[in-house]
Amino acid sequence: MKYLGLAWGLGGVLALLAFAIYRLAPLAFELADLRLNLLHWSALIFSVVYMSYAEGYKGFHLGFAPRVVVRAQYLGRNPTPGFVLLAPLFCMGFVHATPRRKLATIGLTVMIVCFIAVARQLPQPWRGILDAGVVAGLSIGICSILYFMALAWPVRKKIDISADTPDAARI
Repeated sequence: MKYLGLAWGLGGVLALLAFAIYRLAPLAFELADLRLNLLHWSALIFSVVYMSYAEGYKGFHLGFAPRVVVRAQYLGRNPTPGFVLLAPLFCMGFVHATPRRKLATIGLTVMIVCFIAVARQLPQPWRGILDAGVVAGLSIGICSILYFMALAWPVRKKIDISADTPDAARI
């Protein structure tokens, strides 16, 4: 059950991010068929650079990715059938997390859903410009999770971030 939880948790999170890239990338690639002016090119460069930094580096690499891997390690050490079944949600912090982590995870999810609802209303090329930045950030997110997985296995280097589990908070 240990390895099933690890594989399902990390694989599920990676699949979710990959699916988002799969859905958004075609809209970003549509930009190649459009005639973009200087404002569009400037916005595209800004979107990709800003989202790579804010979403990819600050959001994923410094926060989400190491926590996902640490929570997967925790799940591997403490597997239960329920946690293994919900392993991707467990790794993201929706299940068996401190109240603060759950609130932050749910709040971020609601914010992302609202962001998606607004972004869907944008016409091209603006939607593609925005989606190009999101694809860049998500791609860095996937690479960050893979990076922290490589640090954690097989070397088992300690990743210095809290798993934010209720029992870890008591220790």
